[in-house]
Amino acid sequence: MKLVVGITGASGVSYGIRLLEVLQGRADTYLILTSAARQIIEIESNISIHAVESLATSVLGEYDFAAPVASGSHLFDGMVVVPCSMKTLGSVANGISDTLVARTADVCLKEGRKLILVPRETPLSLIHIENMLRAKRAGAVILPACPGFYQKPETIEDLIDIIVGRILDQIGIEHELYERWD
Repeated sequence: MKLVVGITGASGVSYGIRLLEVLQGRADTYLILTSAARQIIEIESNISIHAVESLATSVLGEYDFAAPVASGSHLFDGMVVVPCSMKTLGSVANGISDTLVARTADVCLKEGRKLILVPRETPLSLIHIENMLRAKRAGAVILPACPGFYQKPETIEDLIDIIVGRILDQIGIEHELYERWD
């Protein structure tokens, strides 16, 4: 499996980092970090940008429109934008391919490939909700970073694993990150 992971400038970069960790050995990953994501990684985590990049098979530049994933003729299975900033959501929902993350998401939508957007924002404005609806209608999966609690999470890592597990469910990768509803 070949997946693109976009990490944007919303709070919650730990979701994207954990997804990359779990995907190692399970999928080839193209990582796109926005400049805002790089800032948030430094603020929210204790992991270096270099260490995050080392989790991916390939690292692509935020504005590298010559990257393979910018074209529908390059075959890959799908994309996860985690966390997905409201700026990126708005770009995707309105077909504005101003970054490689937005362009690759556009490729997924036009080619009928899996696109999972993991917004991490609260509260939501009407514009945010309408952009989610537009993206959903275009074919994206909207998977808000809202973990369940029936698994009785005890740590922040448990909460992160619930969301990462839900992402893996959407892309069809088996996991044991959390206990399923029985």
